[in-house]
Order: sequence, then structure tokens, then C-alpha cells
Amino acid sequence: MSKVRAKFFVKQIINHHNGDPTSDQAGEVVLGPVYGDDNKEWSKWTPQGEIKMTITNPAALEAFDLGGKYFVDFTPA
Repeated sequence: MSKVRAKFFVKQIINHHNGDPTSDQAGEVVLGPVYGDDNKEWSKWTPQGEIKMTITNPAALEAFDLGGKYFVDFTPA
């Protein structure tokens, strides 16, 4: 198998502020797996896992919505 696709949802967004309102801020996005048939490719039963990303690009951070669902593709680099 050369690629695995998983479906995750945003379960938490934590904003980190450095005290300077004029500078870009960072945030941490925490994702968990979606249950059901969406993850059969990598999990036969109840999927378990977590992805945490610290994002320092404001436009990238705004791309995530709390509770939103996203595909995560794992391909060899």
C-alpha cells in the first residue's frame, strides 16, 4: 500500500499569544479520528490516535474549524 487516507476531526484549537498584538500569533490544532466506515483503510475497528500541530502561519490556522472534518493523506516522501 503506497498511500493511507484517514479522516480526522478538529477536537481542540488552542491559541498562543506572545503579548505583541501586532505580530503573528501561533495556535495548536488537535485532531482525533472520525469513527465509522470513514477510516476502514487503516483501522478495522474503532480508530484511535491524535495529531497535534503547532501552526505559526495565520492563514493556515484559519483553515481549521473546531469540529470540522479533514482528510489526512500519508504518502511516502
